[in-house]
Amino acid sequence: MLGSLRDLLPIIVVIAAFQLLVFRQPLENFASVAAGMGLVVLGLTLFVFGLELGLFPIGEQLAHAFARKGSVPWLVAFAFALGFGTTVAEPALVAVAAEAGKVTGGGDAWQTGLRLTVAAAVGVALVIGVLRILLGWPLQWLFIGGYLAVMALTPLAPPEIVGVAYDSGGVTTSTITVPLTAALGVGLAGSIRGRNPLVDGFGLIALASLTPIVFVLLFGAVWPVTGQVE
Repeated sequence: MLGSLRDLLPIIVVIAAFQLLVFRQPLENFASVAAGMGLVVLGLTLFVFGLELGLFPIGEQLAHAFARKGSVPWLVAFAFALGFGTTVAEPALVAVAAEAGKVTGGGDAWQTGLRLTVAAAVGVALVIGVLRILLGWPLQWLFIGGYLAVMALTPLAPPEIVGVAYDSGGVTTSTITVPLTAALGVGLAGSIRGRNPLVDGFGLIALASLTPIVFVLLFGAVWPVTGQVE
């Protein structure tokens, strides 16, 4: 809990400084805010402990199991399913899809299509990342090619979808996706001879942030929004 409090301390200091030095007035409902901050510290502590106790070991154990099995098709299928399943369940993606659908007038079907597109993009990203670890592809070239694709697609996509596409890259790397993705990459790299977990194991999360931008830009071209709600 002390570690969680230390992580939140900069936020507390910034809010207190602006409240006292800029607004120059006491914080309203101080007791309620203090109690809420205490719950945040407790929740963050339990969340981090849960990651260390559950999600990280699961991801590493599965990666080791697939490496021992030596079945690349099953490993690729698992990587796609993991990326797709964890992203569909991301609360941040649900919130962004709902807000985008409300503002653009896309409706429930459009929101669902957006969520499935982003989830499929993360699944493809994990497949590419797993193949990169297995085959030793240079990570930087994947990023250069990906962002060149983003730059090429942005002027061609409907203007209404560009902001949604760029935000979709960030919401995919949240509370559920990141722990399992990182554990999968590190565990897989540590299970393969000649691979360095530090050099080869990381990068999956960055790929999972890049591919949704490309996929959503294409999604906007195929399924344009109906217009902005007044």
